[in-house]
Amino acid sequence: MNRDSNVYTIIYASVMVVMVALLLAFTSESLKSYQKKNEANDKRRQILRSVNVSVSGNETESRYNELIKESFLVNDKGRKVEGEAFAVDASKMVAENIYPVFVAHVDGQTKYILAMYGTGLWGPIWGYIAMNDDRNTVYGADFSHQGETPGLGAEIATPAFSSKFSGKQIFKNNDFKSIAIVKRGKTVQGQDYVDGISGGTITSNGVDQMIRNSLKGYVEFLNAKK
Repeated sequence: MNRDSNVYTIIYASVMVVMVALLLAFTSESLKSYQKKNEANDKRRQILRSVNVSVSGNETESRYNELIKESFLVNDKGRKVEGEAFAVDASKMVAENIYPVFVAHVDGQTKYILAMYGTGLWGPIWGYIAMNDDRNTVYGADFSHQGETPGLGAEIATPAFSSKFSGKQIFKNNDFKSIAIVKRGKTVQGQDYVDGISGGTITSNGVDQMIRNSLKGYVEFLNAKK
């Protein structure tokens, strides 16, 4: 075949495209197990950070198994339902009426870790909030995001922001109030609150709504303790 012909060029290009596609597909399939493992460990680290435990990559799974003694799903009536808590897609919690609970034992005390999911300025935000054994007082929290602005909304993923939630209560006089996110210098009556991110108003509002909307599904479970 004439290598200078258009037919040869088209055939050659087509073969190369197919070969590259096959190579990329093979590489993606080969790395899939590693990707899933990394995603699972990242989730474990987020859960552990909500109880103020930071771990390196090598010890993530062992530390998680050491501290998380139980996990299960509940519905918005507070009843346990079938399913694996760790496998739940947090973005579907409300729609599917399934809410994961992770029970941790930290320094001899029981903590209940609840999942949260919402929307920030540029995309999804999510996190975990750990409640003390009274199922009302926050022990710790951790927040993550997909694409919030560095130095602004992305600050929700820093300890400087998440540490503010420790000691806050989500119930007042047995009524669910959530925890408000307010502008610096502002206050709110009748519920606990923390200062939002300076310059990240929309992301802060997203966190406020995420906490309220996500924890609503856990209210009956949390009330069961009382």
